[in-house]
Amino acid sequence: MGDTRHSRASRFPFPSFPSFPDRSRGVRDRLPSAPGFWRSPVRGVRFTAVLGLVLLVGLTLVFVTGLLSYAAYNPDLAAVNDKTPGKGLLGFYLFAWPTGPHWLYRLDQGLHVTGGIVLVPVLLAKLWSVIPKLFALPPARSVGHALERVSLLLLVGGALFEFITGLLNIQVEYVFPGSFYRLHFYGAWVFFAGFVAHVGLKLPRAVRVLRSGELRGEADELTAPAPDAPTISRRGAFAMVGAGSLLLLVTSVGRSFDALRSTALLTPRGVADPGSGPNGFQINKTAASVRVTAADTGERWRLTVQGPAGERTFTREQLLSMDQYSAALPIACVEGWSTSDQWWRGVRLRDLAALAGYPDRPPGVLVESVQRSGPFRTVALRDNQVRDPRSLLALEVNGETLSPDHGYPARIIVPAAPGVLNTKWVGRLTFGEL
Repeated sequence: MGDTRHSRASRFPFPSFPSFPDRSRGVRDRLPSAPGFWRSPVRGVRFTAVLGLVLLVGLTLVFVTGLLSYAAYNPDLAAVNDKTPGKGLLGFYLFAWPTGPHWLYRLDQGLHVTGGIVLVPVLLAKLWSVIPKLFALPPARSVGHALERVSLLLLVGGALFEFITGLLNIQVEYVFPGSFYRLHFYGAWVFFAGFVAHVGLKLPRAVRVLRSGELRGEADELTAPAPDAPTISRRGAFAMVGAGSLLLLVTSVGRSFDALRSTALLTPRGVADPGSGPNGFQINKTAASVRVTAADTGERWRLTVQGPAGERTFTREQLLSMDQYSAALPIACVEGWSTSDQWWRGVRLRDLAALAGYPDRPPGVLVESVQRSGPFRTVALRDNQVRDPRSLLALEVNGETLSPDHGYPARIIVPAAPGVLNTKWVGRLTFGEL
């Protein structure tokens, strides 16, 4: 007797159904998390390692010069200078900001801003080279991998925030939801935390790859498994990044040199025409922009000097009758632009401190402007800045009376100080411990 099941199956076969493609797999292959999504043949661990080492040097320089720039504002001296209240241990200081060499702040801030601009193509290329890892799944395969992802988030987010806010500040576009100084300060520390963690995790491997030229059996997780046909070599990609950095350098560095200022096409303080004559050099804010009028600086203007000797007032003519001193000093701004040395002439701050009751070792001074708007209407200067013989209440520049936009009737000029501490349209000096 035969197998009835077999005979029935033979007589009544089951219908066959058409096979359908796995559409979910097709969708997954088109997602950024799929290895085959990224197909550039340029990506690779060695390519990323080279960019990473360039950023290691460049970003370290930018971070250190940024900290020095922040310290130059004397934020620990008085509340009027401190734009980051509640900073705690993040606002540490190792030394009082010096007054020499007189070009110190000009060099520091020039390196900080120019370095940041030049690194933009390198940063973008580095982010492009590792973008497949940002979408890799699962998000964390181990504790070490989770730490790496967190450091990457802090690094990328902090870097983009710092570069964007810095570039906007250079362009005088104050669209921040708060103080630029505070946002940039805290953003720098967030970036630094991610930067240190990422370097600690990745530097040994990057150095090994660059020394040996190979991964020694490790997988190159950045190389595309099915790369497209090459349109540019990795050497060509490096050349393109370098050319972009060079272009940014050429079109921005001129804002720090009078002879090259017309080449600074990317910075508003570069190509702006300051006019000619003794007062024909760069300014940051005009008298009109901070609502200083002729009535504020005309015949009614008086300088008030206050200290232990009491309060005294001086007209401009009385100040001109005092001993006059000259100093060749630049103006350097946080935005990265600066001027060459200008010849300033006026009364030494330490002589005014003596009139206020400090004949021997003058302390710091609180400087108040008659301007009605804008930041830094009141600033504090350290005792070493007051004592420096080149620190002046300037009345003239380059042999001529100050123009209204350069601070007429009197302005502060201090060696190695940020431009905003060289207060214009001074109305009061209060000497004392700050």
